[in-house]
Amino acid sequence: MSSLHFLGVRVDDVTIDEAVDTVVRFVEERTPRQIATINPEFVMAARRQPEFKMILNTADLCVPDGVGLAWGAWLLRRTLRGRVPGVDLVWRLAALATERGWSIFLLGGFQGVGQLTAERLRRRHPRLRIAGTYEGHPAEPEAAERVRRASPDLLLVAYGAPAQDLWIARHKDTLGVPVAIGVGGTFDFIAGRAKRAPNWLQRLGLEWLHRLVHEPWRWRRMLALPKFAILVLRQRWTS
Repeated sequence: MSSLHFLGVRVDDVTIDEAVDTVVRFVEERTPRQIATINPEFVMAARRQPEFKMILNTADLCVPDGVGLAWGAWLLRRTLRGRVPGVDLVWRLAALATERGWSIFLLGGFQGVGQLTAERLRRRHPRLRIAGTYEGHPAEPEAAERVRRASPDLLLVAYGAPAQDLWIARHKDTLGVPVAIGVGGTFDFIAGRAKRAPNWLQRLGLEWLHRLVHEPWRWRRMLALPKFAILVLRQRWTS
């Protein structure tokens, strides 16, 4: 598959259908794989943290999550064929897991949001096999042990970036899980703790504005977007 590089961070040019098909292949192959859901905040964090940057660039699949990446591609005079929002990907994988009899483990999601996410997924897909849920903490060994005992087909890790991606990279070869995905705040949306933008705002690429209005405390994190755009423009001029 083709990829774009934003400030040295690889993003694979895949549609959501292609991402789902890739997950199917990974699960069938049974070799531990890591999938990252990239947005501009990931790219900016990776500039400051070499280990995080290395993990993203060596992940088995890096899907374009944030709309800021589509803008970044336009600034580079390139295109991304689609977005793969973490929420949409998880819903698609839950349906697929139900159909194929796969089990899913949900790791992270604080204050009960992981358990609530599992309940919401099962409400839509009653036959979905939830191998387990556990809030845990990236620094504790109990989290990895619970995942190993549950032996799921898919592992969704919601510790937030970069903690979730670092955790997966450090543990994936000993977990026995075919596919582990860092899903950030996806559990909050599925559980109803955060409100997703209406479809018309999503089509306009203004999900970030909707989230800022409902979660104004995120304004500092949102500053990564204009910084990202400036640096991507500089990348275009100097490459």
